[in-house]
Amino acid sequence: MKVLPSWLRTMVSGSLPADDQLADELTLIGIAVEGVDRSGSDTVFQMEITTNRVDAMNHHGIARECSALYDVDLKPIAPELPEGGDEQFPIQIVEPALCARFSGLVLRDVNVRPSSGMLAQRFNALGQKLINNAADATNYTMFEMGKPTHVYDLDKLVGGKLIVRKAKAGEKLRTLDGVERTLHPEDVIIADAEKPVGIGGVIGGEDTKVTESTRNILIESAWFDTATVRATSKRHGIHTDASHRFERGADYDSCPLAARRVAEIILQDGGGRVGSPVLDNIARKIVIPPVQLRLSQVRRILGKDFTAAELCRILSRLGFQLRGLGEGRFEVTVPTWRLDVSREIDLIEEIARVHGYDKFENRLPAFLGGVTELPAAKREQTIRSKLLALGYNEALSSSFISREDAARFSPKSKPVALENPLSEQRAVMRTSLIPGMLDMVENNLNRNQDEVRLFEIGNTFYADGEQVAQRASLCIASTRPNALTEWPEGEFYKVKGALEALLADISADSSIAPADAVFHPGRSAAITAEGHKLAVFGQISVSGDRKLKQPVYLAELDIARLLELPAKSPGYKPLSRFPAVERDFSLILPQDVTWTQVRNAIVSLHIPELQDVQIVETFRGAAIGQDRYSALVRIVLQSAERTLTDAESTSAASRIVQAVIKLGGQLRS
Repeated sequence: MKVLPSWLRTMVSGSLPADDQLADELTLIGIAVEGVDRSGSDTVFQMEITTNRVDAMNHHGIARECSALYDVDLKPIAPELPEGGDEQFPIQIVEPALCARFSGLVLRDVNVRPSSGMLAQRFNALGQKLINNAADATNYTMFEMGKPTHVYDLDKLVGGKLIVRKAKAGEKLRTLDGVERTLHPEDVIIADAEKPVGIGGVIGGEDTKVTESTRNILIESAWFDTATVRATSKRHGIHTDASHRFERGADYDSCPLAARRVAEIILQDGGGRVGSPVLDNIARKIVIPPVQLRLSQVRRILGKDFTAAELCRILSRLGFQLRGLGEGRFEVTVPTWRLDVSREIDLIEEIARVHGYDKFENRLPAFLGGVTELPAAKREQTIRSKLLALGYNEALSSSFISREDAARFSPKSKPVALENPLSEQRAVMRTSLIPGMLDMVENNLNRNQDEVRLFEIGNTFYADGEQVAQRASLCIASTRPNALTEWPEGEFYKVKGALEALLADISADSSIAPADAVFHPGRSAAITAEGHKLAVFGQISVSGDRKLKQPVYLAELDIARLLELPAKSPGYKPLSRFPAVERDFSLILPQDVTWTQVRNAIVSLHIPELQDVQIVETFRGAAIGQDRYSALVRIVLQSAERTLTDAESTSAASRIVQAVIKLGGQLRS
């Protein structure tokens, strides 16, 4: 929007600063000057007015801001019309919900001609096209006070009346842009006794426009429903200066004033006489409820003490009326041009911006207490750090999944349904992190990211009776091309190694058990600790309708349970200066005996010199038997006080063999 600072200066009684300073200071209070053009005979401000401030989309509205900013009086717009006739022109409002007010005024014996004088000069400076003195008067009034108006050739209105109604199906209107338009039944139109003559709040009709042959004029100044104007404007693909303002909320009370102002400008340039009083037709009243303002709230929000006089000065300059209620409270009447103000905080914002945001003291917010770190915060951060160090990237997925995924990946949990889901694919709160992780992996694979390492820490949700329970979980994903052909067990052991790194800090013993059905039965496992399942991991075998181009290995870990387990206390001991003894045992074990059982049986012997127990290799084949397998186990014995004798190492080995025999195993010959 273009604005002339010279025009602004004529609207206030005091002086305003130089153009550059004025532009800067208007911008600071939210009336943004995007550029200053001095290429013509007059300086022009290029303004960027936010959509909620339709009151400032005109010179008088910006002059009102200057009045409050510089504490100068705003000159009112007060048209002076000669005594007129008492003609009556019927105006019927059939749709009061769409047109609340319609003010009309009749002019007779007007000489329609090209505009001249101050109006033409200002239009030339603004780059506004001149049409004729009648049409230009409506545009001038809009630029001056922000009220869109329209003029009709009175003699072309059939039946001597206007009707504000909805369009009938199939009705047509040739608008001022020369386009014949088929009207929609939801369009609000202005019609004479026979036909439409304009689209309310958007554009007038070609057949009744004012030309140089016009002698008698009807001025329209109305208030149209904002939503209806916007819908009509979009429906017909028309955006005019009038619709731009009506869509955002024009001033209801300014209808008679704008009609008088247009009449004054036409009569000054084109002569003629007033044929009627202002024909003000009110179908319904638009009332803005008063807002209560408290000094205590102003102080709390802005952190500054304002006197009642300061508040009254700022708000009254902006057009608000204040009535004291006592004890620092005011009832504020909101002007009809400020539809954006409906709450106390809106008034406080007005006070702040006019006072100047740059004038408030810079200080930190009041500190009410210390920051309390959650008990598990450090351990969660340790988990993140370890996974990042292992090459995984943290990711975030949606908290909502489909009912099918909830039943597929966590059949034992009752999902929490959403009352108003965005779609069936997001109908319940997630009961597992796996569906979201699979979506992210699929998204990466579809974008040629063949090697994906992701992890997510988040809450899962399930119904616990009438309550919604949640639990912290961790999901890890790993995939790479040719994972099955180059090294089938590679990705499995990478995920297993990541879990072992996370479990290394807990003091509880863990064991391996069969995994859930969503995992491949031969490439998956579950980890339990203290009788509770802590994690499941392996190659995913159930993915729903996702198209995964390569094998994906996942792990889901119950972080809430992990954090409940006691953490290991860090400690150290000096390295022994005595040599270590390694002993290998080739064992034959029953198929149902796990490595965890073997290791726990050896550790439970509490051999003081035992430093490490490792499984080196396993072998299954016909030579061993279908229900048995061979395992090579290596132990490390070392004393911190002396070199171990053969007798001591042999005694330890004998005890280990006896422990294996109790499990049903034996030494391989």
